Amino acid sequence: MRDRSRWTALVVLCTGMLMIVLDMTIVNVALPSIQASLGFSQAGLAWVVNAYLIAFAGLLLLAGRLGDLAGRRKVFLAGLGVFTGASLLCGLAVNQEMLIAARFLQGTGGALTSAVILGMIVTMFTDPREQARAIGVFAFVASAGGAVGLLAGGVLTQFLNWHWIFFVNLPIGVVTAIAALRVLPSERGVGLRAGADVPGALLITGAIMLMVFTIVGPAAQQGWLAVRTLAFGAGSLALFVGFVGRQRTARHPLMPLRILSSRDLAGANLVQVLGAAGMFGMFFLGSLYLRLVLGYDALRIGLAFLPVTVTMGTLSVRYTDRLVLRFGARGTMFSGLALIAAGLALFALAPVDAGYVSHIFPVTLLIGTGAGLCFPAPMTLAMSSATPQDAGLASGLVNTTAQIGGALGLAVLATVSASRSNGLIARHYSVAAALTDGYHLAFWIACGLVVAAAGLGAVVLRPRRTRPPATQPATQPAPELVLVGQAD
Repeated sequence: MRDRSRWTALVVLCTGMLMIVLDMTIVNVALPSIQASLGFSQAGLAWVVNAYLIAFAGLLLLAGRLGDLAGRRKVFLAGLGVFTGASLLCGLAVNQEMLIAARFLQGTGGALTSAVILGMIVTMFTDPREQARAIGVFAFVASAGGAVGLLAGGVLTQFLNWHWIFFVNLPIGVVTAIAALRVLPSERGVGLRAGADVPGALLITGAIMLMVFTIVGPAAQQGWLAVRTLAFGAGSLALFVGFVGRQRTARHPLMPLRILSSRDLAGANLVQVLGAAGMFGMFFLGSLYLRLVLGYDALRIGLAFLPVTVTMGTLSVRYTDRLVLRFGARGTMFSGLALIAAGLALFALAPVDAGYVSHIFPVTLLIGTGAGLCFPAPMTLAMSSATPQDAGLASGLVNTTAQIGGALGLAVLATVSASRSNGLIARHYSVAAALTDGYHLAFWIACGLVVAAAGLGAVVLRPRRTRPPATQPATQPAPELVLVGQAD
């Protein structure tokens, strides 16, 4: 492809990615309105987000494999169609069941679309510097879109109604599909006869679904050691074991276990699991703190997190690629994790009567800077350590683990926070004080997870300069995700 055409295609791919990532977080701001409109209980409300996340995370690997088999442009366009149609159904939802089913369908479309994006980017940009810059742009869109979603959700919910957080996807999806038909290169897949591991996808999706349900359901309501919690947890573990067993025996496994023999790839995935588990609680729990403790409305919550987007975007688009080439992905990643941990620790010290400039703004700068440095690095590490034939699988795996880590981590953090706050309220603490203490506990745990991610990375990842990522076709799911644990 010509140089201009490649960058135009990157814009189209990132627009599709932005639509999907926005939808992950835009819902959070509208949750109280959705609850009031459709009569959700507190536990039921969690599934407005969980249904999307479960389908998205569980189907990423299968979607990436389908891109290899049928052609990545075809899968990208199919995902856009499913996602846009499901968005229409979400906006038209008149009851709880319709909204949750449509959200699951949205997650399916999101997985199909996002799973092939990095593979197309890596194929189009073969020069190491250009590739690093393109991946930085992609990482910015996939990460900063979460903060933009909070702002957009606040504007749409406050000035229109919650239905429009879904309707806004319709023109974006149509325009992106038309542009994709014009500028994205058409590629022939290896053919569907090569095989897609549908049983493996069902096992991993079921395992994630049951684990998330266990955390936000029995664990939150009855305790972590309750018989029902342990039984569902054991069931989820059995499905995970079944998935591993399936990968050992399947003729065309969804995730060949040989790929985990790469030390750098295994380390990148460990960092992704723990880092995502700690990082992704900030937007959701932070927005609850701003709304329920400090009294911010939906629009002010979005504006409060805007510095995260600005800082992350400035680094990702202009500087992170240079830093990765200069210091390596490993060193850049550790710097980012340290800043994220510092931001979470600072958030854990914010008082009941926190001021924005003195307490919240420094947190957004630290986390925005850290995320801008950190998020592209695991992608680069995973791609650099993969053989050409495993490049697609490597890029898919590292972001699937980010989704799973973010989902389970935020479910745990939200549950622990709610349990702590409820216990203090029962001891006659004020609601504001109890909520703040619960959020503080969650932020300290999140900080510990990020520190653990850095520690594991230091032990497992080899201290060397990162090789240019593999340039063979790859599949890539998106980072990003937010899971609801508790609403009001």
